[in-house]
Amino acid sequence: MSHEPAVGMSGAPPASDPDHLARETLRLLGPAPANWVPATAGIDHDVTIVGAGQNGVAIAFALRRAGIGRVSVIDAAAGSTDAGGWRRQARMPQLRTPKTLVGPELDWVGLGFRAWYEARHGVAAYQAFDRVPRLIWADYLDWFRTFVDVPVRYGVRLARIEPGSMPAGLRLHLQTPDGARIETTRKLILATGVSGSGRPALPDMLAGACGAGLASHTDDLIDFQALRGRDVAVLGAAASAFDAAEAALKAGARSVHLFARRPRLAATPVIRTRLYAGLHDNFFALPDALRWQLAVRYRRSGSTSPPDTVARVVAHPNFKLYLSAPWTDVRISGRRLELTATGQVLRFDHAIAGTGYVVDLAARPELAGIADQVLRWRDRYQPPPETRDDPLGESPYLGRALELQSRVPGAAPWLADIHLVNPGGFVSAGVPTGDLVGMRRDIPRVVARISEDLLLADLPQHLERMAVVPPDEFDPDLYRGSIVEPGC
Repeated sequence: MSHEPAVGMSGAPPASDPDHLARETLRLLGPAPANWVPATAGIDHDVTIVGAGQNGVAIAFALRRAGIGRVSVIDAAAGSTDAGGWRRQARMPQLRTPKTLVGPELDWVGLGFRAWYEARHGVAAYQAFDRVPRLIWADYLDWFRTFVDVPVRYGVRLARIEPGSMPAGLRLHLQTPDGARIETTRKLILATGVSGSGRPALPDMLAGACGAGLASHTDDLIDFQALRGRDVAVLGAAASAFDAAEAALKAGARSVHLFARRPRLAATPVIRTRLYAGLHDNFFALPDALRWQLAVRYRRSGSTSPPDTVARVVAHPNFKLYLSAPWTDVRISGRRLELTATGQVLRFDHAIAGTGYVVDLAARPELAGIADQVLRWRDRYQPPPETRDDPLGESPYLGRALELQSRVPGAAPWLADIHLVNPGGFVSAGVPTGDLVGMRRDIPRVVARISEDLLLADLPQHLERMAVVPPDEFDPDLYRGSIVEPGC
């Protein structure tokens, strides 16, 4: 089966106006409710969203449909094509999730990927692929952001978060194209991508090689064309490692050698056992011990790479796979690397670490100043020795709407105004929060919690608003002739 969808295949022909169904969806929805949140002195925004990828934009639109109007979306990327990472760090030909998952459209199916794609290429073209091609998904997200009109301030980076001086509100230290500035917000959503709760997991032995330009992490913007004719080593055997191996091979690398520490490639997708609606939707209701056990099981079974990706990579005659082969040493020799694994020294021109990410809140500049106040899983739950996992213990212990919580009860209640919509919520939520698989569940929860909090925080003003007696819509003359007089 082709991995690129055919355009112009038989099936329902594209409409003359491919956005007709999307326009009709918005028409039937009607205008968004008027902003009902009272303005607060000293507050610039009711909600600030950091990150204009698929979750950030979808949350902004959902907030608008909930009648919450003063929402600001910022992104450190220079422009829309760089936001979200789909055209930069992501390298898979297709998404790793089924094409039928609910995305940023939530309940508004006319705004979904399927409606968008079929309107342009026909029903048969959509049916011809099982997973959405990555670059086409990026095109759809660009369209969605533009069509639902979510403004984004690009080139704006969140540098630091601190509690405001008033009872409600956060102070955001921003770096903008015009210099540093401080803005205030009542609610903050961190839709900051795969490394949004920490940093790339780069082995110490590769630090010098990275500094010399001889090694990279898959999170980096790698110039694969520069690897043409070179010998490349890849550390790791999860999806990102195989994606990098495939990219290097397609770019013309002379050889690619992939090293896995396990005796066999992880092939059991244990995480799928928890993706049915009953468990996924109610995951936060599970006891901590069970949520922890499921996270440990996933970590120990290993992250799988899609079988079609593995098949494409191993089909290259210049690809070599090493099992039970952790690296024990890396040295720089001239402009090459000498890598020790399985007791032998091998030489390469470049090394790529497909070693994932670690949760380390203090490594994020915006979170460093508040990281020690955040409740972690290690603070909340002490597992038995056989399931101890210190890296998992660093994960933030999130509330049901993905909100941070105070490590010392009552010491930092403002942390609950920060919602973490990135993979750092994996232990709490059962899936990497921020991924496509969680949008249907998590976005409505985040929006509902923000709506509730804003209403209760301003309840005196809402009581005044409700106490106002509106003018009568009609007077007794409307029904006077129908009144039955007593005794008649």
